[in-house]
Amino acid sequence: MNQVPRLKELYVKNVIPALEKEFGFKNANEVPKLSKVVVNIGLSEAKENVKVLEIATAELAAITGQKPVTCRAKASVSNFKIRQGMPIGIKVTLRGAIMYEFLDRLMNIAMPRIRDFRGVEPNKFDGRGNFNIGLTEQYIFPEINVEKSDKARGMNITIVTTAKKDEHAKALLDFLGMPFKKRK
Repeated sequence: MNQVPRLKELYVKNVIPALEKEFGFKNANEVPKLSKVVVNIGLSEAKENVKVLEIATAELAAITGQKPVTCRAKASVSNFKIRQGMPIGIKVTLRGAIMYEFLDRLMNIAMPRIRDFRGVEPNKFDGRGNFNIGLTEQYIFPEINVEKSDKARGMNITIVTTAKKDEHAKALLDFLGMPFKKRK
């Protein structure tokens, strides 16, 4: 039997009624929900060393539980010594149960392991209800073995919601447990 992710259960039982009450949504389908999470890593050093791509792919697969897709350069840029078709990054798009499991691990296990963590900036919304988080190293995830990793890599995590306004998306993530910085 497939078990419902803890974060999805929280969303259905607590978040939907709380958002309906706070913003006056008429029914549960109006309430914003998470649609996908995109995790990507830029690999500028992959143009010299192809082994970097393999290591980063294995690490991102371990973190997200899904095999990443290699992103290739669309055009040649001579200033950056990049030719069209060269691998320049990897990304994973998470949906459904895997998305909820990843966000749960990110918010409750990985983020508290960040040194001097005070919370994520609440102003990283894009105006359409999507939220971006930039991480400086992948070592905050317990799935990564520091001895086997060659170097610290940053990653960008984009949380895409169905919210029309940033304030609705912020309330959704707040109720789900996103550790936003407190304003003084």
